[in-house]
Parts: sequence; C-alpha cells; structure tokens
Amino acid sequence: MTQGTTLAELAPVPSVPEAFALTLAKAFAARKGARFALMLSGGPTAAACYGAVAGLPEGTIDWPMVDIYMGDERYVPAEHPDANQRLVRETLIDRVAPVGSFTPIPTDGPPADCAQRYQAVVAALLRGGGIDMIHLGLGTDGHTASLFPGGPELDAGPEALVVVSRDPNGVNEHLRLTITYPVIAAARLVVFTVAGIAKRDALARVRRGADLPATRVRASRVCWIVDAAALGEGGLRSDR
Repeated sequence: MTQGTTLAELAPVPSVPEAFALTLAKAFAARKGARFALMLSGGPTAAACYGAVAGLPEGTIDWPMVDIYMGDERYVPAEHPDANQRLVRETLIDRVAPVGSFTPIPTDGPPADCAQRYQAVVAALLRGGGIDMIHLGLGTDGHTASLFPGGPELDAGPEALVVVSRDPNGVNEHLRLTITYPVIAAARLVVFTVAGIAKRDALARVRRGADLPATRVRASRVCWIVDAAALGEGGLRSDR
C-alpha cells in the first residue's frame, strides 16, 4: 500500500519525509520494467524528503537502476544555491551514488534553447519506458513544479513538454524551466508532499477545488503526503 492518500482520503502522516521515502521504495519495488525513471523537484520539503530517501537501509533501492530527471529548474547556474539540481545532488545523489543516470535541466544557454533541449530528453523518455514517478510540491500560492497561477504555461498543449515560465504575480523569483501538465499526466505515479503551517491555506484551497495549478494535476495515480500542520486541526479526519 502506498504511503499517503488521494485528496478525497486525506489524513496526516507523522513525518512527510519518512512517508515519502517509503512511497518511493514501494514504487521502485513495484516498477514495471528493470529500470525506474524518477522526476524530482526542489525546495525545503523536497530536500528533507531526499535526505530521508538517502537514509533508507542499504539495498532498499537498487540505485544503478534509477534514472533521475528534474521536473523544473530555476534559470541559474548548476552550482547556484537556488538550483534544484544542486539540491538533488547534495541531498540524494552524492549520498547514494552511483545512480543509473542524472539528467538535469540545462541552464547554460538561452532559456528557450534550454527548454527545447530538455524537451527532447523528456520526449525520448515518454517514447521509451515512460516516467515511473514524479515528485511535486505545493507553493503557498498553489503553484506546483514551476506552473504558476495565471501563467500561460497552464494552457500548454501536448506538444509543449518543457517550457520557460515566470511567475506573473512576482511571488517567486527567477525565470524557470518546467515540465507541463501533459508530462505529469503521463507518469505512472505523481506524489505531492506538503509540510508545515505555511502551506495550510494553499492545501485547503486545493481541497476545495479552487482553480490553482496544483488542483489541475491529473495522472493515473496522484498521492498526497501531508502533515498535520499543513492539513490543519479541522482536517485531521479523513474525508472518505
């Protein structure tokens, strides 16, 4: 049984990072093929989650069979403190190496060119074995990946797999590169992790069905892992 629940069954877990690590381990064990394609994110909750994954008992995940990709990236150099790829390297890859492969979103050229280069990577992935699991977070404004409220990227068609994005509301700094909904929808499993009281309002709005980027996510399986602080006292009961 996967850790976490759908929005309709939401109940808090004691530790979001630990629940995420168990979810990833079970998804890896149940993978369809020999390899496992994993698409990751950034942010403090993601960092804690990847730290928990790195702390799993040795042998839980056969890392040379795991191919890691990024779901979104800030348009900054690879070693910039705000780079998601740096976070993934430091919290996970450097601690469990060797992994099968790591293919970050490039940021070493014009943004549109970088998006097109990663579009080719994602398109090849979807034509091949597909994406086993995508990890997403939830911003205080309801964004997920780098799909922001009111952004034109929300309406990207199936031909646009990776796009350049900017928060039109000015809440989130840096130009971004991000996967789009068609990519997310193609994943076998999408896992949201939401932790802390700062995310409570955004999560409540998603649960009410407000038109936020995170609310629009669809996939074969979408799992939400949340803690009590994010869910709030009024949401500690399951909604079944």
